[in-house]
Amino acid sequence: MHDRGSLKASDFFDLPESLALFRAFFAADAAPWEWLGQIGPALASHAFAAKAPGVPAGVRLEGPVFLGAGVTLPAHATLIGPAWIGPGTQIRPGAFVRGNVITGEGCVLGNSSEFKNCLLMDGVQAPHFNYVGDSVLGNRAHLGAGAICSNLRLDQKRVLIHTAGGTVDTGMKKFGAILGDGAEVGCNAVLNPGTLLGPRSLVMPSIAFGGVLAPATIARVRHQVTFVPRRF
Repeated sequence: MHDRGSLKASDFFDLPESLALFRAFFAADAAPWEWLGQIGPALASHAFAAKAPGVPAGVRLEGPVFLGAGVTLPAHATLIGPAWIGPGTQIRPGAFVRGNVITGEGCVLGNSSEFKNCLLMDGVQAPHFNYVGDSVLGNRAHLGAGAICSNLRLDQKRVLIHTAGGTVDTGMKKFGAILGDGAEVGCNAVLNPGTLLGPRSLVMPSIAFGGVLAPATIARVRHQVTFVPRRF
């Protein structure tokens, strides 16, 4: 087993200004999965109460939930704190936020999607039937309809990351995915526990992918996973 090696959060994303008040908790030189353990402490460092005015009757708020300016709420959703929902974020019908969730500005928390112990930076879109648990999604990352960030191994052992330099033991039993800035995941794809997607990388629809995907690279399956440069 190896330690976290050279994998750093700054290789995947930059914490946006909309979340600057939490910056002390999210070190750029830390391993990106180490940010997951900082979400709870970051939220606990700020005293805030649920903002009830203007909340539709069908939206259930439990515990401390901060709603930034211009947050759009549906007729029905459940938001369990602690949660910090950044300005201009759109929450769609049936969304389930179940604690330790931070979002930046202009995100989409989608229809019948679930979010738990996760950090979503500016412009993240998880718009339809997604599960985002124990994960960090970089700026403008996008999940296609039905894409899942699986966060628990079937054998419930600690999540390992297999890199070119060796295997890294994260020490965590629950760890979903790290998506770099601008990463894309196709419809109905499953990201296995401990998946790391580099900035601007892309996972094709309807495949199960695990491991580390280099920046600006496409993962696709034709009997096996292949990697090709992503053109812009």
